[in-house]
Amino acid sequence: MQILTVLAHHSFGVLELCQIFSIKQSSMSHHLKVLANAQLVSTRREGNTIFYRRNIEALPPALHELRDAIYRAADTAPLEPDFTQNLNAIFSSRAEASRRFFIEHAGDLRQQQDLIAEFDRYGPEVARLLPQRSQGQALEVGPGEGDFLPTLSARFHKVVAVDTSESMLELCRQRCDGEGSTNVALVLDDTRYCHEHARAFDCVVVNMVLHHVPAPAAVISDLARALKRDGSLIICDLCAHDQDWVRETCGDRWLGFDKEDLFHWAERAGLQRKTSEIIALRNGFQIQIHQFTPT
Repeated sequence: MQILTVLAHHSFGVLELCQIFSIKQSSMSHHLKVLANAQLVSTRREGNTIFYRRNIEALPPALHELRDAIYRAADTAPLEPDFTQNLNAIFSSRAEASRRFFIEHAGDLRQQQDLIAEFDRYGPEVARLLPQRSQGQALEVGPGEGDFLPTLSARFHKVVAVDTSESMLELCRQRCDGEGSTNVALVLDDTRYCHEHARAFDCVVVNMVLHHVPAPAAVISDLARALKRDGSLIICDLCAHDQDWVRETCGDRWLGFDKEDLFHWAERAGLQRKTSEIIALRNGFQIQIHQFTPT
């Protein structure tokens, strides 16, 4: 039950689960086999690593109800303090690896990311989901070099850009200065910023960021907090793929996402899907763009 509690919002490899629960790999593999046979967990291969998560695939009605009842019970079970501490250590390690990558590669990040998808390929499609002009506020998380900030600046009264990398924020500052975007505030923080600014934003945008973060489902939950009741969250990210070279070259933690996972995480965060679009690229990658609103 504690394993199911941990897997409520996140995916972990066997070795990470061993670290969280301080048990041997053979013991953890046994527990996971029992859960898998009961159709309570499913797997996804990320390069050479198998990640475990809760199973969200459709089941016959009776089994579906039983599975949901077990999940609800796990959701109400508090995680033991030692397990919580180990879990936070996993997330800190993931976040630090991502932060170091962006510090080390701030100058050549565009060249590396263009190997996957150029901004001009998805930026205009995301912009189509924005209002032509709003007196409200917009938030962009992980703005990169600031490519999308001039668009947000022109459409909203105030824009906030949040990033964990000072070097990336400096590139955003240079971009905003060059474009004359004077209504953009740059904030050094992670998505916990949303906890302090609940219901503050008319629009939240996250472009090609989720595949870098330690816990995508938790990020979506944080972003949902920042939305006004009539606001919208726009997620643009890679579809699931098997090109493992992007981990080292582009700092990707996740090899894209199945759209069903994004929909499931959004639903758990109190959001409903409004629009969706898939963009196919010549190099074998696909980009998915989804717009969500509060339920």
